[in-house]
Amino acid sequence: MPTDRPSAVRTPAIRRALTAAAIAVAAVLASCAEPPPVVTPPPPPPVVSLSPKVIEQAAAYRRYVAAATAISPTFADGEQVAQGLRVGAGYEPGQLLRGAIAYGAVVALQDPGFVAGVQSYGVDPEQRRTVAYEIMKDPAYVIGMQGSAGAAGLVMAALGEDGRKLLEQGKAIRQAAYDVQRAAWSKKEVASRAARLTLAKELSTTPLLGDEAETARLHQAVTQRGLLSITGQTASPPYTPVVVRSMAVAALAALGYATDASLEQVMPILADPGAASCLNMSKLNLYQCLAVSKPHYEDVFCLGVHTLMDTGRCVMRSAGVPEPPEPAKLTAAVAPAPGKAKTATR
Repeated sequence: MPTDRPSAVRTPAIRRALTAAAIAVAAVLASCAEPPPVVTPPPPPPVVSLSPKVIEQAAAYRRYVAAATAISPTFADGEQVAQGLRVGAGYEPGQLLRGAIAYGAVVALQDPGFVAGVQSYGVDPEQRRTVAYEIMKDPAYVIGMQGSAGAAGLVMAALGEDGRKLLEQGKAIRQAAYDVQRAAWSKKEVASRAARLTLAKELSTTPLLGDEAETARLHQAVTQRGLLSITGQTASPPYTPVVVRSMAVAALAALGYATDASLEQVMPILADPGAASCLNMSKLNLYQCLAVSKPHYEDVFCLGVHTLMDTGRCVMRSAGVPEPPEPAKLTAAVAPAPGKAKTATR
């Protein structure tokens, strides 16, 4: 009589067979399903970079500001006056303006919100290229970018402070035009007056090189936020062309379009006819002043007013920063124009 034992013996084998079949069926079904989508991470933003040639312009500008604001208003002889004039006259207007805008670009890159706002357009290479083209075509395009108000405030603060320092140092030297007249040497006529004027004109057309240490610091500041330790308030438009152009160059640097490869498109942005006209007029006033100046104290006047004060005013105006009001006691104490009088009274 048959029993159930054979079936009990075969049960584990049957189960194994069924399990293998189920696995095979599952594998077939899985092979028919669509593969999971591949998620491609967005490309990283471009590295912020600025052509060394642009940074060199910024360093040359900073060198002039540092040297000019270090001219002491305490003069002991005519040679010190002459040396002060050599330093004060030692900039070419076009280069100084390019340097101011280039320095403004480095300053704008100190604002992390601005850099992040610009680079939000840089995820897609085609979009980045389009935005860079729009900025090159019209630098004012940058005003609509996120963070531009903060960057503009930094540029205005940095350039405005440079201009203020030049202006204040010029006022101190203008005051020295009175004080120095107590010394007999200051009333003597300057020797080789024509050569002195010629030298001032030569220095005004000679490019200035940046200090090596400052150049290295500005290179580092392009990629290191906050290195320059400049603070400023957010500023609403309208901005001056110099401020706009500074931000435009900074935006191109954040998009990867301000390297040597794009220099032909970047360099024209480092110019502004209005600011250039102001600096050129400052030079013309200096030449006219030196042409009629005879005693040393009148050269001190030319140095204070037409090399430092006029230049400082130009830099402040280019940044959109108002000139501080002059105290009443100084307003009345204007030295006589060179060639008009031999002495001055307060």
